[in-house]
Amino acid sequence: MAKQKNQDFVTHITPRSEDFSKWYTDVIQQTGLCDYAPVRGCMIIRPYGYAIWERIQAELDARFKEEGTENVYFPMLIPESLLLKEAEHVEGFAPEVAWVTQGGTETLQERLAVRPTSETIFCTMFSKWVQTYRDLPMKYNQWCSVMRWEKATRPFLRTSEFLWQEGHTIHASAEEAQEETLRMLQVYQETAENVMALPVYVGQKSDKEKFAGARATYSMEAMMNDGKALQAGTTHNFGTNFSEAYDIQFQNKEGKLQYAEETSWGVSTRLIGAIIMTHGDDRGLRLPPRIAPIQVMILPIAAHKPGINEACDKLMAELKAAGIRVKVDDRDTVSAGYKFNDCELKGIPARIEVGPRDLENGVVTVFRRDTLEKTTMPIDQVTELMPALLDDIQKTLFEQAKQFRDEHTVNVTNIDELGKAVETGFAKAMWCGEQACEDEIKEKFNASSRNMPFDQEAHRFGETCVCCGKQAKKVIYFAKAY
Repeated sequence: MAKQKNQDFVTHITPRSEDFSKWYTDVIQQTGLCDYAPVRGCMIIRPYGYAIWERIQAELDARFKEEGTENVYFPMLIPESLLLKEAEHVEGFAPEVAWVTQGGTETLQERLAVRPTSETIFCTMFSKWVQTYRDLPMKYNQWCSVMRWEKATRPFLRTSEFLWQEGHTIHASAEEAQEETLRMLQVYQETAENVMALPVYVGQKSDKEKFAGARATYSMEAMMNDGKALQAGTTHNFGTNFSEAYDIQFQNKEGKLQYAEETSWGVSTRLIGAIIMTHGDDRGLRLPPRIAPIQVMILPIAAHKPGINEACDKLMAELKAAGIRVKVDDRDTVSAGYKFNDCELKGIPARIEVGPRDLENGVVTVFRRDTLEKTTMPIDQVTELMPALLDDIQKTLFEQAKQFRDEHTVNVTNIDELGKAVETGFAKAMWCGEQACEDEIKEKFNASSRNMPFDQEAHRFGETCVCCGKQAKKVIYFAKAY
């Protein structure tokens, strides 16, 4: 295959090597994924951006339901008295909570929080709905928005209001709750890697980094193309921390009252940011086919010539019938070069060009967004060959991202090596388990602990803490993060 010539190259995007942050903003604006809202720190997700979110929703929602989770919806306003029942949780979210103090012309007797998360209101209702062990488990999920009054915001990565899903489950035993917590982390990892082509490190968060009110928090951490970490999803085992505060008790098989064990888990629209920053290049987006709203774009070349439009429409119908998300760009107000750029900018995985010479030869020209390569394909075999091509693009994007991540993850044995490693990627280190070392690393390098891999023995490579030199207890990843 020959690479496409550099004609009609996209020039209005800041190169990643020049300013990664500006590149990210340029890509979002030029592709029309979202726009800034007239409300501080909020974004308006435009059709193309929302179509990606719908693909993420569809993939995750199907997996949640396979695991026995049911969808529900809870109010966005939470009475202050409910939040105050769990002190650690309130303290963790207090700086970010937005409050409603007036309804219409009346001052409210009790402030209402715009949900930063919904543990407290779920727990209030669980305490009402649960009577005996026969009512358990309850496994609910809601797709909604939450609000956290962030000081510094960036589209998709950190906004005052964002879309997400939050799962909330209660169980009869600690073993069941722990199984649920880890199972949902596996669901997230499988979706991230197989659907979004995002290689992730999964493991347990340190006590310093765990969710407010959780007994244990687990995360998947992705590496962006500037070497920074992005927490792409979390699951939490609350134990009985919330059920004791909200009196979620049930009669067990022995007829005795027992507190329920609880979990929570969530991912958000920051996954769109992860896709952009993991796969994007200087031409714009590169979307993995399984998450792309449009998997194949058909471009008529010299559309005024006989048979071109008819061939494109026929090809589109055949690809649609094969389950491929396809569209014909039949705009007559822009040039073919503009269409090429637009297609590449939006990260559409494959482009099919259909021109008079192609039809004469019984072929089409196919362009791959991942490798920028062109080839020809018999027109009567496109429907048969395209699924394999899309699978190969999906695989290539994952392998490229994984290679980048692996090359930028370094085993470090002292504080100087750690400081150097976190400038370009992840530092994998031995750690004593003390928060004082985490704090020192944060202060020196603005790097935080990400998570601790599950199979500690397999990852262990030293005996002393990277920071203080004491006996190491854990293998842990450190990185600068979004």
